[in-house]
Amino acid sequence: MTDLPAIALKTPAILLAGDVDYAMYWKFRDQLAAAPATGLVVVALSTLGGDPEVARMMGEDIRFHSEISPDRRFVFLGKAAVYSAGATFMSFFARENRFLTRGCRLMIHERKMDKTLNIIGPLSMCLASVRATLHEIEHSILIEKEGFENIIAGSSVTLDELMNRAPSNWYVEASEAVELGLVSGVI
Repeated sequence: MTDLPAIALKTPAILLAGDVDYAMYWKFRDQLAAAPATGLVVVALSTLGGDPEVARMMGEDIRFHSEISPDRRFVFLGKAAVYSAGATFMSFFARENRFLTRGCRLMIHERKMDKTLNIIGPLSMCLASVRATLHEIEHSILIEKEGFENIIAGSSVTLDELMNRAPSNWYVEASEAVELGLVSGVI
């Protein structure tokens, strides 16, 4: 892959801003369907975060289309803020296809859960409810780790370093992201 001049990222085929949610997903899908069938496909995003599973769905669409359309190059352009679920989405792009605008900030953190577990009923059912919640937490941690590994692939950041920084919300400025090898360049 060759470095891209800023002019190549001037007019994104897919332009997304706001919460990463199902409404964004459908906008993304509509714009993906209308994107060029060959050549550069720039996906610009600015977000303060949202649903990590929606980000993973969008990312899987990028991964799938990258595999079935080798004559297309999908490029990520983070603008202003790429927080939380936005960083998850970015992780599906090859590192050499990740760019940020000047002053953009990435924010990477652990997944969060807000759940009340009411234990009421026969003991065997109570145990099943507790196990189900434990499984949900365990698998969410595995999914989170996969995403962290994708974000840091090819960079100088270790998984241990990211795991240590993520609980307190790790903010990374665009130029630092380049220095660490998390993204290819700053536009």
